[in-house]
Amino acid sequence: MAHILVVDDEIGIRELLSEILADEGHSVWLAENATAARRIRGEKRPDLVLLDIWMPDTDGISLLKEWAANGQLTMPVVMMSGHGTIDTAVEATRIGAADFLEKPIALQKLLATVKKALKHEMAPAKAPLTLDAFTRSPLIKDLKKRLEQAAAKTPVLMLKSASSAIAELCARSLQPPHSPWLDLATVSGPLTQEMLQKAAGGIVFVADLAGMGKLQQMNLAFALDRLEKNNAMLVCGTTKPVTALADAGWDNALLVRIAEVWLALPQLAAHGDEIPEIASLLLTHLAERGEVPMRRLSVSALNALRMHRWQGDWPELQAAVKNLALTALEDEILAEDVGRVLQSEVREASEAPTLLPFFEQPLRDARDEFERLYFEHHLKLESGNMTRVAEKSGLERTHLYRKLKQLGIQIGRRGEE
Repeated sequence: MAHILVVDDEIGIRELLSEILADEGHSVWLAENATAARRIRGEKRPDLVLLDIWMPDTDGISLLKEWAANGQLTMPVVMMSGHGTIDTAVEATRIGAADFLEKPIALQKLLATVKKALKHEMAPAKAPLTLDAFTRSPLIKDLKKRLEQAAAKTPVLMLKSASSAIAELCARSLQPPHSPWLDLATVSGPLTQEMLQKAAGGIVFVADLAGMGKLQQMNLAFALDRLEKNNAMLVCGTTKPVTALADAGWDNALLVRIAEVWLALPQLAAHGDEIPEIASLLLTHLAERGEVPMRRLSVSALNALRMHRWQGDWPELQAAVKNLALTALEDEILAEDVGRVLQSEVREASEAPTLLPFFEQPLRDARDEFERLYFEHHLKLESGNMTRVAEKSGLERTHLYRKLKQLGIQIGRRGEE
């Protein structure tokens, strides 16, 4: 028979499920909240978890995400809820839940679901993406070397970047094999010594310091004081300068400690020539993990990716490559596919007026041309409403009419109203 963990904040539900499952010969452990569930999951290794969604400290979906992110979703989990919706069930299944039970739970439904879930084969946890997948890229190879060099001499490393995604990629690359991973963003309450002990020898991670509230900052300080004792490394990403964090109310002493050693991560937008190689390696990695079908990027597609203006940096490239692999009709991805996936960005760039003609005109003519484009834009945007155009431009209506006449802009009937 199986070892089953029941997680529910209602004592009546816990006791009822415990009695039913014990009568079936199962060994049952009970947890009243996510904190207790984490402890039992770490100590007992259950064969199945029945997990309530609505709990006071950390909800079941968040706990499921945490287990999945930390590689701890090695057992089937059946979600339970008295207020279940299709969207919630779909989200839970997407994260990795084996099934979904709606309260009140009928006896036969419970037993059938438990029996089915215990036969559920968990897919082996996929190794997280690291910089090792991109070592053919000189840019990434150089970044990996710098990271390892810094990590060898310090237990605290700050990563300055425009994206938290690249910060996690770097932190995962520093994680020793089979060691723990603690993402402080998943800790909704005060961090405990027990939580840190479970992260011993591994990585304590913060995706973006700019997104941390006061409680999370206190947890960060708590972890920082105990890193050496637990032989752990703290890796913090930040999308904002340290001065901006200080202005936002961060403790200066804490900032000094975590910002002593830092590394600025490269932005893909500034390394367009590296994009084709990184995109190809990323596509191969996604295919090997079974997330996309086998595809290859044509020379024209690689060139189109290289020429694109990557405003969203690493996450935008990841999303683009995955979408290309999932939506291309042929095994070879073409430039047309790239244009289709990135069409909104391409269209916006192509429709944007170029500044070059302004530089080739006398100052007075260039100013008049700019003002003409400016007012035509706002007239179109406001459907010719002169009152709103006057407000947007900061001009009085009389002055606005005079300016439009001077520029030779015709005012329609709507604008005269």
